Amino acid sequence: MALLRHSVVSVFLLVLFASCGVSNRTTRSSSDSGTATSPTRSRPSNESVISLESGVASWYGPDFHGRQTANGEKYDMNAMTAAHRTLPFNTMVLVENLDNGRSVKVRINDRGPFAKGRIIDLSKAAAEKMDMIGPGTARVRVYILNEGDLPPSVKPQYTVQLGSYSDKEAAEKKAAEIRSSYVKEVEVDGETFYRIYFGDFEDPSIAMEALQRLQGLGHDGFVKLLNGK
Repeated sequence: MALLRHSVVSVFLLVLFASCGVSNRTTRSSSDSGTATSPTRSRPSNESVISLESGVASWYGPDFHGRQTANGEKYDMNAMTAAHRTLPFNTMVLVENLDNGRSVKVRINDRGPFAKGRIIDLSKAAAEKMDMIGPGTARVRVYILNEGDLPPSVKPQYTVQLGSYSDKEAAEKKAAEIRSSYVKEVEVDGETFYRIYFGDFEDPSIAMEALQRLQGLGHDGFVKLLNGK
């Protein structure tokens, strides 16, 4: 049944993208951006986990120790935690180091990383277990183990974010070039942004497939959890 569902969705995406006349790469605000990643179907032996994304992990330590995190806690560099741009707080994820095979389980309690090209910021303790203190970064794959602070009755909804503009007219003009995309007005730290979203997915791996096809058409972006905190 799962194979049939995947095949049906894949056919839908092929038909959808075949009709898309997409041109130039989207420009995103530097203060409200994300990182595109490549999809993967690999996963640990526990089939209940979801393979979300692959990319580069970094870590943060002494300079932030004791400071308040985005969810109100005090950052403890010796705890097994991490920062992610969009996952709900208290989501448990498994981070696998693709360079040496090591992996750690961490809880999302902060937002970031904000450096271009990074997908997750690990605590110092987590980075030590991954053997990445010296290099500073590592190629990783991130798996979702649970959905964090989402209420049990709420199903996670993912989309592909293709741009974020401070000007509504510019956002609508760009969205008009990408069939099935739409503009959503959001507020971030008191500022209004107009984001371009594509699709609505319950399975993040299907959203990653959509992202990969959009990238093939010349558009960068990243998978975003719409109903997270």
